[in-house]
Amino acid sequence: MKIAIVGAGIIGVTTAYELAHDGHEVTVLEQRSAAAEDASFANAGLLAPYLTTPWSCAGGASPTALRPWQTHGSIRLAQGAGLRELAWLWRWRRGHSPLSTLEGLARYSRARTLDIANRHELDFEASTARLLLFRSAKHRTQYQPLLDWMREAGTPVQDISPDAARQLEPGLSPEAPLDSAALLPDATSGNCRLFAQLLRQGMQGAGVQFVFNAKVTKLSSQPAGLWVEGEPDMRKFDAVVLCAGAASPTLLRPCGIQLPMASVFGYSVSAPLREATHAPLTSALDVQQQITITRQGQRIRITGGAELGSSQAAHHHATLQRLYRAINDWFPGGAQLSGPLQIWRGARPTLSDGAPAVGSTALPGIWLNTGHGAGGWALACGCARALADMIGQRTPEVSLQGLEAQRF
Repeated sequence: MKIAIVGAGIIGVTTAYELAHDGHEVTVLEQRSAAAEDASFANAGLLAPYLTTPWSCAGGASPTALRPWQTHGSIRLAQGAGLRELAWLWRWRRGHSPLSTLEGLARYSRARTLDIANRHELDFEASTARLLLFRSAKHRTQYQPLLDWMREAGTPVQDISPDAARQLEPGLSPEAPLDSAALLPDATSGNCRLFAQLLRQGMQGAGVQFVFNAKVTKLSSQPAGLWVEGEPDMRKFDAVVLCAGAASPTLLRPCGIQLPMASVFGYSVSAPLREATHAPLTSALDVQQQITITRQGQRIRITGGAELGSSQAAHHHATLQRLYRAINDWFPGGAQLSGPLQIWRGARPTLSDGAPAVGSTALPGIWLNTGHGAGGWALACGCARALADMIGQRTPEVSLQGLEAQRF
């Protein structure tokens, strides 16, 4: 089949890879000048387990208390937030994410990611293990149901003492306010943008066509195709896969498809290593502050914050200060914060139930793989493989229950 993919973030790139792997003729259209320039650019880099990613699930009440992140903070309203964002927030706070599906999909995706990396010798600054840091017994108690649920689901979780945590992470400050910790020995993290760039380079060499600076303005069904800004004629394909993140609702609305999506913006600070012995070896999560500190090669990336508003809104000074305090609390001296820093405010295109939309639509030839929120990197390779199987009329190896593109 001749297939177009709209969007060259981590979702679009991995989808292109799986479809090309199946023998399809693939063209990727991206409005920016390079791959992985938006939500994939400087995220935390966390892969499975999925449910330890802050803001990964919708915020409604749960009888199993598996949404501990929502007890430690809220989404702030930034400049440009209006009625549409408020309506989305109301739905999101009452939403219920399909937790079992998402966790299982993340495990499948992690395995697929590592398999692709090994097959093509992609060094994407991967690391193994994750340390959950609890500042107080109260926050540990709030988080305990999720740890118990992950154990029951087969995810190794080890309760460790503060002293044991400091032995595992020698750079962890002895003065840090650490009540207890949990170790996830099989957790994985890595550089999302680097993985996407390496995979894109390999695919271009193998015949996949990437068209940059190409803004798709309209979709078509029967026949399937799309219009690109500045071009007089429609480009025709056998199928179109929409992996356009925040742009997806705008393209789908004229087709009669409504996606309740909003861009939940987060922040990251990427800094060079200062003293390797004072830096984290893998990834650490400050549970109370919902801040991740991740080692990516010769850099440290600190991520956190969640806000609704305009993409042009000014950076929130208080959120950035929280990121700086977190690295100084836990790993003082590990990051070079006085020199040039990469400070990023990026969108997480999120559907109101916290789960992506993956699969066919009511329009023949139009498929969705979008709305992954905070878990785009964690779910990318799994969703891509499952969607390629569906397009090829095969049953995916992993459950997608609750992720149907037509559920809204």
